[in-house]
Amino acid sequence: MDSYILLQNYWWFIVSLLGALLVFLLFVQGGQSLIFTLGRDERERKMLLYSTGRKWELTFTTLVTFGGAFFASFPLFYSTSFGGAYWVWTLILLCFVLQAVSYEYQYKHGNLLGTKAYQAFLILNGVLGPILLGTAVGTFFNGAEFVVDKARLANVGMPVISSWANPLHGLEAAFVFWNLCLGLAVFFLARTLGLLYFMNNVSDTNIFERCKRRLLPEAGLFLVFFLTFLVHLLLQEGFAADPETGLIAMVPYKYLHNFLEMPVVAVVFLVGVVLVLWGIGKSFLAARWNKGIWFAGSGTVGTVLALLLCAGWNDTAYYPSTVDLQSSLTIRNSSSSYFTLNVMTYVSILIPFVLAYIAYAWRQIDRHKVTLDEIDEGR
Repeated sequence: MDSYILLQNYWWFIVSLLGALLVFLLFVQGGQSLIFTLGRDERERKMLLYSTGRKWELTFTTLVTFGGAFFASFPLFYSTSFGGAYWVWTLILLCFVLQAVSYEYQYKHGNLLGTKAYQAFLILNGVLGPILLGTAVGTFFNGAEFVVDKARLANVGMPVISSWANPLHGLEAAFVFWNLCLGLAVFFLARTLGLLYFMNNVSDTNIFERCKRRLLPEAGLFLVFFLTFLVHLLLQEGFAADPETGLIAMVPYKYLHNFLEMPVVAVVFLVGVVLVLWGIGKSFLAARWNKGIWFAGSGTVGTVLALLLCAGWNDTAYYPSTVDLQSSLTIRNSSSSYFTLNVMTYVSILIPFVLAYIAYAWRQIDRHKVTLDEIDEGR
């Protein structure tokens, strides 16, 4: 059914867009990981945390929305990954819970652990959050160890379709070099975006100059890990699905072919990369230019969107199994029913209004830059 295929492609686009927005919003985590690097005393650290504290809810909300959209549109992935690789997802959620608790209690009088402990939790979230998320996304290209057997639905005692093939339940992904490479690329990208965000959002000359000095080292490490992952991705064998039979086979240069066969996606990817480099480069070279977060941020969304589309579109298995090739998940064999996707599509009409509200709220919050005077006045 052509309309069903169109709906499956549409919802993979929506999930990919939410994932791309989530990676951009990880600048909050990146900024948190730098508070002791950029803040020389408690007043400066408080100013930096006040800046990220005005945005952390957006990251958390996008993470939840991303998970919810995945569950509703591709439930077999949700049950396989979230139900099987539960240790890695539990650690990710724990990191974000620590973040929420820390922002709520770190400066309250009489808090149990003290301010420094909650700041340490924020740094932990800032480091582990991006690395774990990037590592998890790496399995979209490098595969995971699971088996899917839909015949198990007939087992009344335990109707579990998917099972994990090792006792680590997702943690093994961190021991795959290419997954970890992407995780570190996301981590250093988050730190780079965090620096650009502080340059734009915090009105303090000393903080601005420290951010500028840190920009090239962080961006350089991001490029090293990202380009290493990208070159490997374009040269590796990929997991291709036969459009007629659904059988999975290994195809040389599959992801390179995806870009070549989907030129619009390739253009979005290239424009995204150029915008990221432009935002970083001009922020470093110009004397007082502070708009880099918008160029690098929009470039990040475009780049990640293109990568995720490359993982799922063009008859590609977006969640490959490395122990049973035919258990690999595609957007065809793991999606919700036609009726569910169709109803959800009507609901998705509200998405532009939600994005418009977020943009309005962001603008209202950022009408005034964060200053030391504001911190001293306790506002």
